[in-house]
Amino acid sequence: MSANFRATAVHDLVAGNRLQLLESGNEYFPALIAAIDAARHEVHLETYIFADDTTGRRVAAALARAAQRGVAVRVLVDGFGAREFATGLGASLTAQNVEVMIYRPEIGKFRFRRHRLRRLHRKLVVVDGRLAFVGGINVLDDYDDGKQAAPRFDYAVSVEGPLVTRIHATMRHVWRLVRWARLGRRPPPPAPLPAVPEAGGSIAAKLLIRDNLRHRRDIENAYLSAIATARQRIVIANAYFLPGRRLRKALRAAAKRGVSVSLLLQGRADHPLLRYATMSLYDRMLATGVRVFEYRRAYLHAKVAVVDSDWCTVGSSNIDPFSLLLSREANLVVRDADFAAQLMASLEAAIGGAAVEIRAEDQRRRSWLARVASSAAYGLVRFLTGITRYAGKQYAD
Repeated sequence: MSANFRATAVHDLVAGNRLQLLESGNEYFPALIAAIDAARHEVHLETYIFADDTTGRRVAAALARAAQRGVAVRVLVDGFGAREFATGLGASLTAQNVEVMIYRPEIGKFRFRRHRLRRLHRKLVVVDGRLAFVGGINVLDDYDDGKQAAPRFDYAVSVEGPLVTRIHATMRHVWRLVRWARLGRRPPPPAPLPAVPEAGGSIAAKLLIRDNLRHRRDIENAYLSAIATARQRIVIANAYFLPGRRLRKALRAAAKRGVSVSLLLQGRADHPLLRYATMSLYDRMLATGVRVFEYRRAYLHAKVAVVDSDWCTVGSSNIDPFSLLLSREANLVVRDADFAAQLMASLEAAIGGAAVEIRAEDQRRRSWLARVASSAAYGLVRFLTGITRYAGKQYAD
């Protein structure tokens, strides 16, 4: 490992944390609801989707119970991802003393403006300033209310220790910005957060956010640094994988210097446009030795990666232009061999038991119509990103 990477990797790492990896909603939602039910002072929740389904109603009920016993409960949802929340579950929560706000509410379905694609895509929770959750899991039923046999494949992490203060601070900052936009006047600055002591853990980690000001490329640059200095293995699981030129070049370069590079991508599409656009990259990835696997058991919604033996990330950011160039995102970067090994074992189990490898001969058997559809989808995504004027030349071939 190079000295430059080690300096970059340890910069801003916070030691003394206890982390727990949570796979799918089967593990995440019981932990989340238990934490809300144990809250004594505050629950602060951010999510892109808050669905009015079995899971959404269970989480909403826990939030309402907390508010009824005097806990300050704040819920911030995205105006596109949770566009029906304000008049459904959100209205019910407001009536039960939960403070609800909407990030960039949708005004009209057929009115397009550049900022419409700039969404709140983070999934963050802080309870009592002492426990946090970070990951990619929306408040949404993993089984689509019985429509699929296996849960949506995704991850979250529970965090205890000093890093919670950083998570709490970024949530309070965005809440204040949304309140300012809604009320039209600047709210008073929040009181300083007390420092959270070490939680008896030894894990060093940091929170990376993506916004449209000071942290526009923090998550992308973390990926680039880790990939550029990888020596043995890179495994990336990503729901919407459409990397820009720098990331594509870094992955190809890693494979060419002998690093084992594996991508675990969607095999069942919830957004066909993005899946077809991703498939347009397969030939170029396979030609340089990158292995591609498609997860077929259920929907894959994960946004995680493991590099070598002790670097990994779990969060909300896809490797696509909408996450890396437009949305507000939040990822944990963890430097810990045991935690990385746990995530790697989970990914290996998914690759070995629920995924199909895509090979060059499979690509050659694709019909001309499928190839045209993939190229057209890729071109359309580039166009949609281009009209925002944020992408620059990143997505040029």
